[in-house]
Amino acid sequence: MVNRDFYESIKKGTTTVGIICSDGVVMGADSRATMDTFISSSEAVKVHRINDGLAMTIAGGVGDAEYLVKLLKMQDEIYTMEEKKSLNPSSATSLLSLILQENKGFPFYVQLVLGGLTRGVPEIYNLDLAGGYTKESKFTSTGSGSLTALGYLEGIYSGEISTNDAAKHVAKALKIAMKRDSATGDNTRIISITKKGFKEYSKEEMDKLLK
Repeated sequence: MVNRDFYESIKKGTTTVGIICSDGVVMGADSRATMDTFISSSEAVKVHRINDGLAMTIAGGVGDAEYLVKLLKMQDEIYTMEEKKSLNPSSATSLLSLILQENKGFPFYVQLVLGGLTRGVPEIYNLDLAGGYTKESKFTSTGSGSLTALGYLEGIYSGEISTNDAAKHVAKALKIAMKRDSATGDNTRIISITKKGFKEYSKEEMDKLLK
């Protein structure tokens, strides 16, 4: 049986965002971790590089999410040794979906976004704690501030958006979520994945984006 009170006690607020772009994907998140109304950390890492063509954002219980990040990185190393190529968003999503589905009796309390390139095509997937997933054609957001972020993204999104422009809008979506959601806050981490590889935006670049 699932102990619902236990899972309510470890809920973590956050806002994560992923956008499909004309030349790749952009993903971002804040850095605040909470325990009920207590801010337990301002340095939580919620955007993780799996390989140069794949990244994952995490929302939910920190322990569950970090375990799945480590598991996926390990699986990527094994897959690369055996297949001579890295996991892509499609294959990584299928793998995590099976893991989450097999453990739904006592689930990993997470919501995950995987993004990157599959055979050069930008893809983003949104996974729930039971292993269900959707392939997003435009953008997605998870966490307690997601409704605010999604409202902003609905107004600005274009299928022709570049990763440079999308990074600016991800930064603004997270900033707006921070104003309305007390569980979202502190710093932001934004990354992009294109055919040129994986890029993390520096603090200086982030400051310019938010001007």
